[in-house]
Amino acid sequence: MSDIRAQFALLKQTADPAVVDTMQHVVENGEDHELNRINVLDFSKQAGLDEERVISGFLHAARNGLFDLTWNVLCPGCGGVLGAHGTLKSLRPDDYHCGLCACGYEASVDEQVEVAFTVNPRVRRIAAHDPNTLPVWDYYKQIFWSSGVDFDKESFATLADEVTLETLELPAGEKAVLALQLPREFVIVFEPVTHSAQFIDVQGEPTKERQQLALVYNKTPTPTGGTRIMRPGPLRLALENQADLRVLPSVFVANDAMHRLIGKRKPFLTAKRMLSNQTFRDVFKADNLNVDQRLKITSLTFLFTDLKGSTALYERVGDLAAFDLVRAHFHALLDIIASEKGAVVKTIGDAVMATFVRPEHAIVAGLRMRAAMDELNLQRGTDDLIVKIGIHEGPCLAVMLNERQDYFGQTVNIASRVQSLSTSQEIHITGPVLEVPEVAAILEREAITPIQKHAALRGIADRMVVYEIP
Repeated sequence: MSDIRAQFALLKQTADPAVVDTMQHVVENGEDHELNRINVLDFSKQAGLDEERVISGFLHAARNGLFDLTWNVLCPGCGGVLGAHGTLKSLRPDDYHCGLCACGYEASVDEQVEVAFTVNPRVRRIAAHDPNTLPVWDYYKQIFWSSGVDFDKESFATLADEVTLETLELPAGEKAVLALQLPREFVIVFEPVTHSAQFIDVQGEPTKERQQLALVYNKTPTPTGGTRIMRPGPLRLALENQADLRVLPSVFVANDAMHRLIGKRKPFLTAKRMLSNQTFRDVFKADNLNVDQRLKITSLTFLFTDLKGSTALYERVGDLAAFDLVRAHFHALLDIIASEKGAVVKTIGDAVMATFVRPEHAIVAGLRMRAAMDELNLQRGTDDLIVKIGIHEGPCLAVMLNERQDYFGQTVNIASRVQSLSTSQEIHITGPVLEVPEVAAILEREAITPIQKHAALRGIADRMVVYEIP
C-alpha cells in the first residue's frame, strides 16, 4: 500500500491535489462496486469537485496505471453495455446488437459511447475484475448496465421483486429446468453474458396444460431467438449451457415498471466530450483512431481563429518582438480553450482549430479571446494583435490525418470559411450556433446584438446566413 500511496503522491504533480486525495480515499476505503466503471461526472458531483479537473485527474491516473480506461458502447434503449473496449481503436464500424431491445445500433460517439474508469487490479483487486464470479444482480449492475443508468438499492429491489419471474446461474456445460407461471404480459428470457434473448408474447385464455420451451446458449450466440406466442399458465423452460463460461438466464416481465426503472438516467462522460478534452489529446496521443477508422459525430462545435496581418507584423516590429507577441497570443488562446471545456485540434501557422461539445462554450471562449487580445494590446500600447474568429456547429467525422486525431466534413469547411469573413476583432457565427438558447442568453447578457449577413463562402455552393458579433 505504501507503493500505491507513493503513486498517488506522484500523481499530484500533474493532477489537482483535491481530486487525487478523493480518488485515493475511495481506492483505500470504498466498496468494490465504487471502483468499477466509475462515472466521473457522478464522482465529481458527489465529491463537490470541478468536472474538468476530475476528468483530467482520472486521465492522468489512467496514464500512470492506477486506473484502466474503457470505451463502452451502449444501447440507447436499455442502457446496457453492448461492447467494452480498452482503446478507441477497437470500436467496430458495424452495428452493435442489443438482445434485450432487439435492436442494432451504430456506435455514435455523441451519446452511445461511455468513457469509464476501473481501478487497476495491481492497485486493488475488486470483484468486477472476475465478472464470472459476481452474483447475478451484481453482474447486471456492474457489468451489463452502464454507469448512466440511475440505479439505487430501492430500484434494484423493485427490479428483482416486481419485474423478475426467475433468475438462474448456469455453469458451463450444465442443464437446468425452470417451472414458471406465465402472466398475461410480454415476457423476455434474457441472458446478459451472451446478450441472448427469447421473447414470449403471452396472450389469450389461460391454460392449465404445461407449455414447453427449450433454449441453448452457445459460444457464438444469436442475439434474439424471435418471439414465441404462448398462453397464460404453466411453462417448463429447459436451459442448456453449451458456452465455455457460466450464463445467467433471467426471466423478465417487460411491463411499465421495467421500462421506468431502466429509463432513469444520469449524465456520464461521453466519447465526444473526451475527444474534445485537452488533457486526453495531450496525454493519450497514442490512443487515437486507426488510419482507416471513421467515427460519426452528429453535433460538434468548431472554432477557428487566425491572427490578422501577421506577415506585416513581423516586418513592422521585427522577428524577435513579433515572435514574442505571437507566442503570447497562442498562450492566451490555448488557456481559454482548455478552460472552456474545449480542445485544440491543431495550429496552422498563426491559426488555431478547436472543438467544443456545446456552442455556448465556444461563444464564451471567442468573447474571452477577443478580450484577451485587447488586454495584451493595452499592456504593450499597440493594436498589433487582432484575432479573426469563426464558429459553426454541425455533424462531422472523427478521423486520423497526418498521425493526429482530426475532423473531416462540411461543418469543418464552413467553420473555417466563416472565420475568414472577419476583418478585425468581430466574431462570425452561423445560424445553428445562434439558435442555441444558451448562446442567445450569453449575447443578451453581454448586451451584444448580432448583425445578420448573407455571405458567399469559398467552396460552398449557396450563400449562407451568418451573424457578426460586433
